[in-house]
Amino acid sequence: MGTVISLALPAGAAPQDTGRVLDGAAAAVERVFAGLDEMFSLYRPDSEASRLARGEVTLRDASAAFRARFADATGWRLLTDGFFTPERPDGVLDLSGIIKGYAIDQAATALQAAGVEDWCLNAGGDVLVSGSPAPGTGSPWLAGVVDPLDRAALLSGFPLGAAGRFAALATSGTAERGDHIWRAGVGRTEFRRSEFRQASVAAADIVTADVLATAIVAGGRPMLNWATDSWDVEVLAVLGSGELLATPGFRA
Repeated sequence: MGTVISLALPAGAAPQDTGRVLDGAAAAVERVFAGLDEMFSLYRPDSEASRLARGEVTLRDASAAFRARFADATGWRLLTDGFFTPERPDGVLDLSGIIKGYAIDQAATALQAAGVEDWCLNAGGDVLVSGSPAPGTGSPWLAGVVDPLDRAALLSGFPLGAAGRFAALATSGTAERGDHIWRAGVGRTEFRRSEFRQASVAAADIVTADVLATAIVAGGRPMLNWATDSWDVEVLAVLGSGELLATPGFRA
């Protein structure tokens, strides 16, 4: 998926067990991401997404799993008034905007099935946690939000997991990959420069956090207002000038 994936577990098990548990958990996560990458990556010429982009197959002929994720993406397009869209400006169907969040969610299911209760999974800055870094204490994990104007600095440390409302934090923006986020216009999809350099969204689940972060960067203040009015989320947005807009959870 063109990004780094990391898994952190608390150092609470016996030393002889820690390595075994970590290896098993990492293998479970890797299987999920590798399988979805093989199907949805447009960087792989042999993927189902690439064959669809080349016109070798149609969406009607695609696998049930592929069509299910397309349905998810189009549902989010409706919910965000088109600010989140799976079609690129060149007309190619690109589900990467929803697949990373979905992959993280599926990896969480794999970790739970493996009996791992306390963990922090980070895929390219999108974070999902379970339990606590200090099991039994109720302490939350702290997810850092990087300053897009100074990649060596943090804007915030947001608590996730434990007894809190939120388990997920996703960040989207142009600071690392340039103007790669597009939006649906009237009768067309086009790249447009956003008034936001970056948007971070905390939510109960990672797909909601990831989709809304992308939609806010694409849609600017109208989408920011719609997201905070319509979903139980906290948002930290960075304007082009470096000014911050934050909901109460990020100001606490």
